[in-house]
Amino acid sequence: MARVCLDGSRSAADDAGVLMSPEDPARSAAEAVAAGAASAHVRPRTPCGRASLSPRVVGPALEAIRARVPVPAGVTTGARTGPGPAARLDRVRSWAVPPGFASVDRHETGAEEVAAELPARGVGVEAGLRSGTRGAARFAASPPGPRVLGVLAGVTDPAPATAEASARTLPAEPGAAHGRPVLPHGEEGGTWPVLRPAVRLGPATRVGLEDTLLPPDGRRAGSNARPAAEAVAERARSRRP
Repeated sequence: MARVCLDGSRSAADDAGVLMSPEDPARSAAEAVAAGAASAHVRPRTPCGRASLSPRVVGPALEAIRARVPVPAGVTTGARTGPGPAARLDRVRSWAVPPGFASVDRHETGAEEVAAELPARGVGVEAGLRSGTRGAARFAASPPGPRVLGVLAGVTDPAPATAEASARTLPAEPGAAHGRPVLPHGEEGGTWPVLRPAVRLGPATRVGLEDTLLPPDGRRAGSNARPAAEAVAERARSRRP
């Protein structure tokens, strides 16, 4: 299974394919699903392009995606989506149209409260664990840990060699604490070195413009469909005899 991560903190200055208008996530998700993606991760934005967890922003974005494609759609609840832990928690509680799942960066202040609130809203929880943080240790000691859908394991080192080495340890590390499936991903130059062993070792990975603007051939992606198609092709290659 390939998940497409549509935009992240990118802006139109990074690439013409980056999502800026409220209608863009649905269009881009539909293109990526047509290329083989099985779910979508989006950071809903205000009309001026700022990430937000406001129900006035999250609801329309999710409804637009669901109107275009019948796949699970989720959001991030990370610090970059709101002013502070208390405000983010209030916004999660006010969602009228909740996502199917939401990632919670476990190294951030307020993560435990958000992770505990999401199931009450009918939202599946993914534990976001980033390399170089204490997220894995906090998740291992967390009471809500066993109730999460899985682990979103991010290797933040963009150097290809070290990113690949880190990726090879992921299935045995953060998921071992509660036995949850691990969805690895890299960033920038580390994206494809992480994805290649990930598709050989596990059932799922993610890729998209949030993680990298460049497919393996080094040419600008221009849309989320290209990295999604590359991830699907990589999985097919890894399963050949």
